[in-house]
Amino acid sequence: MGSGGLVVMDEDTCMVDLARFFLTFTQAESCGKCTPCREGTKRMLEILNRITEGKGKAGDIALLEDLAKNIKATALCGLGQTAPNPVLSTLRYFRHEYEAHINEKRCPAGACGALASFSITEACKGCSLCKKVCPVNAISGEAKALHAINKDVCIKCGACVEKCPFKAIIKG
Repeated sequence: MGSGGLVVMDEDTCMVDLARFFLTFTQAESCGKCTPCREGTKRMLEILNRITEGKGKAGDIALLEDLAKNIKATALCGLGQTAPNPVLSTLRYFRHEYEAHINEKRCPAGACGALASFSITEACKGCSLCKKVCPVNAISGEAKALHAINKDVCIKCGACVEKCPFKAIIKG
């Protein structure tokens, strides 16, 4: 992730959230003596939080890159100089994930709760188990017929996914 370490992940790992995780650690460990590290990582973390919450803006990727390069060049210590590396690495190799979060309001890994959405596929047998377990009654459908999820009502708890014996509910 830019620090010489090796992290093994799969398609269920959100790279934007992973960069946010690393930056949260770095921001907490910053001594605060130099402005680039103290304020720059704080600002980068605010942007990453916004992106993972589904509130990303069109200019956020460019702003992250600019902040990261400036922090890297002007921070006084090794921590500050390497703090932006996870963001730069994920932007370089997983830019499409950032773009999906910002432009499509979608997390490709399905890991960012605010961007999660659930849908019921044709594999649904209409058993209504998902409907019964939904705490907000977001699922509708007749017995033995394809059910549907009202995305405006759904709180994205995932109870329906766990309950469905046919694996007909997918998180996307």
